[in-house]
Amino acid sequence: MPTVPSADTTAPAVDVADVTALLERGRALAMPELRAAVARLAPPMDTVAAYHFGWIDAEGRPAAGDGGKAVRPALALLSAEAAGVAAEVGVPGAVAVELVHNFSLLHDDLMDGDEQRRHRDTVWKVHGPAQAILVGDALFALANEVLLELGTVEAGRATRRLTTASRKLIDGQAQDISYEHRERVSVEECLEMEGNKTGALLACAVSIGAVLGGADDRTADVLEAYGYHLGLAFQAVDDLLGIWGDPESTGKQTWSDLRQRKKSLPVVAALAAGGPASERLAELLAADAVTESDDQPAAGGDSDGFTEAEFATRAALIEEAGGRTWTEAEARRQHAVAVRALDAIDMPDRVRAQLVALADFVVVRTR
Repeated sequence: MPTVPSADTTAPAVDVADVTALLERGRALAMPELRAAVARLAPPMDTVAAYHFGWIDAEGRPAAGDGGKAVRPALALLSAEAAGVAAEVGVPGAVAVELVHNFSLLHDDLMDGDEQRRHRDTVWKVHGPAQAILVGDALFALANEVLLELGTVEAGRATRRLTTASRKLIDGQAQDISYEHRERVSVEECLEMEGNKTGALLACAVSIGAVLGGADDRTADVLEAYGYHLGLAFQAVDDLLGIWGDPESTGKQTWSDLRQRKKSLPVVAALAAGGPASERLAELLAADAVTESDDQPAAGGDSDGFTEAEFATRAALIEEAGGRTWTEAEARRQHAVAVRALDAIDMPDRVRAQLVALADFVVVRTR
């Protein structure tokens, strides 16, 4: 079996107050425009989307949901400032990226069979699969509309980057699904998939404000490089939370990625490591594939056909084989590459420091 590559183990420091302020600014500036965009949708899609974002509950009553962490809007606003213009210039880009992100969440939840997101039932669970598909499609179309109605050359450039990122995101989801049915996936294939599924849109988020502000392609490309590697760090952390995350923090079931047979980074790294734990894990996953094809739940198991103890065994083998440690180190390595990318362009020191603080936040978050 191939040797799992080594990764840096230097942990970043996080200025929590600074990051919280950046995320709150992203919400404050982008959320009113996001709500206005969603209000354009025809009923019942407008209320279904409002439920997804956490603005109303399943009965249509106002709720206190904030629509997620708001990392992408925060990055889009900083992107504009990196180009020397006001943060507000990046608001249409922030809204467009957030719409595409949530289009992907609606479809992913349905394809993956996820029943919980942000501590609530997912849209397909409450409103049905058809509404999840339709609202996702509507959000995707709306994202391009929000940008193109600006009517500027910069808006056209921004839309081109957004559509390219969206296509890569869809490529990544297709790869992710196909990997669930393969016995083996290499670390390199997994990183390519995660670069498409997560890195591409985060890269767009951190360049789109600069493009709307008139930045040249070189500046936008450097910011995209930062965002791409930050996306890989972000997804590596998501992969860790998908196995070992606290459901109270993540809003998902225990062992959520193991339930879906995902070939996430901890899994593929563990399988590539070799040794008794790796070999035993490979045997269990091969047996899982047979059980899944037979579609016969095990006695005393859940709807997946496995008991909680069996999921715990798989998680323990992944950790014993080194998959957890390697993924933690890979998240930090991608973080370091992202931060170094910022050295290639000039920007205000304050903006650079805030981009670094957001990168730190991504690596140490717990949800």
